[in-house]
Amino acid sequence: MAGRRPELRIGILERGAEVLGKVKISGGGRCNVTHACFIPNELAKFYPRGGNELKSPFHIFCSGDTMQWFADRGVKLKIEDDNRMFPITDSSQTIIDCFVNEARKYGVKIITQTSVQSIEKQEAQWLISTNKDAFRADYLVMATGSNPKIWDICQKMGHQIVSPVPSLFTFNVKNAEYNQLMGISVENVSLKIKEANLKSLGALLITHWGFSGPAILKLSAWGARELHQLNYHFTLQINWTADYSFNEILDELMEYKQQNAKKQIAKYTQYQLTNRLWQQLVQSSGISSSTIWADATKKQLVKLAELLTNSTFEVKGKSTFKEEFVTAGGIELKEINFKTMESKLFPNLFFAGEILNIDAITGGFNFQNAWTTGFITAQTISERVLE
Repeated sequence: MAGRRPELRIGILERGAEVLGKVKISGGGRCNVTHACFIPNELAKFYPRGGNELKSPFHIFCSGDTMQWFADRGVKLKIEDDNRMFPITDSSQTIIDCFVNEARKYGVKIITQTSVQSIEKQEAQWLISTNKDAFRADYLVMATGSNPKIWDICQKMGHQIVSPVPSLFTFNVKNAEYNQLMGISVENVSLKIKEANLKSLGALLITHWGFSGPAILKLSAWGARELHQLNYHFTLQINWTADYSFNEILDELMEYKQQNAKKQIAKYTQYQLTNRLWQQLVQSSGISSSTIWADATKKQLVKLAELLTNSTFEVKGKSTFKEEFVTAGGIELKEINFKTMESKLFPNLFFAGEILNIDAITGGFNFQNAWTTGFITAQTISERVLE
C-alpha cells in the first residue's frame, strides 16, 4: 500500500542474501500463508501472547483480506482439511515472487546483505547505520522478527523488551518402547503437564525422539514461559482416549472380558488406536500377546485402563519444530499503538510481525499477524504522507 504513494521512496534492508527466508521454509516449503478463521475475535484466540491487542487490527485486515490481497495479484489460496491455507501451487516461491514483483512494480528498493548496526533519532529523521552504508528516513518500520541484535538496539533506544523464550517446539522423551513406535499418529488425545496448569486436546505424533503433533505444539505455545522456567523437564500425562475417564474405560474393558472371552486382547484394538500402539499399551499392562479376554485379571485390566487414560512420560528437553522457529517475547505491547502500529515512545517508528511480543500456535497464525500489522503500518504511513 505504501509503495503506491509516489511521494514515498521506500527501501527494504535485508541482512540475508535473499529475502523472505522464513516464508521459504514455512509449511515444509509450501508456505502456510494464513488460516481459514475469518472472525476477528475468534482468530485472536489462537495467540497465547498478543491476542487481545490483535482484535482491533483483525477487524481492519483479517485472513479473508489476506486471501483477497493475494487473489488480486493472481495468487490463489486453498483451504486444507485442518483449515490451514496454502497457495494452490504448493510452493512458497509463489508467495515470495508475489511480494518481490509487487515491490518492483512500485519501485521499492530491496538492499540485501545489509546488516543494521545502529539506529539514531536525529531531529525529525532516523539515521540507520549498516555494515555497508548509512540511510536517513522520515518513517522507520522494524519487521525483523526474532532478531536479538535488533531487540538490543530497540532496548538501547528506550523500548522495553520482554525476554524471548522458544515457542512451538516438540518434547524429548527417552522411552525405548514408545520411541520405536515413531510415525504413529493418534487423532485425538488429551494432554496435561503435571507441574503446570496446562492442558491440550488434539492430534499427537510419536517420534523417534519423543512426541510432536498439533496437541504438543499447542502446549508448547501456551506454556512457553512456564516450560522454560521448568528447564523443559516435566511430566507429560496422556489420555489416549481423549475424553474418557478411568472408570468409564475400566467398565468397558470389563464388558469386553464378558463379551469377547475367547478373543486375544492384543488383537482386539480399541479406541481408534493403531494396532502397534494398542499392542504396546497391552504389553505395558503386563498382558502377554496371546492372552485372551477371559484370562485377563482385574489387576491387568485396571493397569490397562490407567495407561489408556493416564500414561505418564518424563520430558527432558525440547526440539525445534521442523525448521520453523517461533519465539515468545519481543517489544512490550503496551508501548505500541495498535490502531497505527506506531511506537508510543517515538513518532514515525513502527513495528510489525514477530519483533513484537506476539506469537501463535502453528497453522498460519504467525504469518497473519505479520500481514495484519504490516498492512496497518503501511496504511498509517500512507495517510501521514497525504496530511
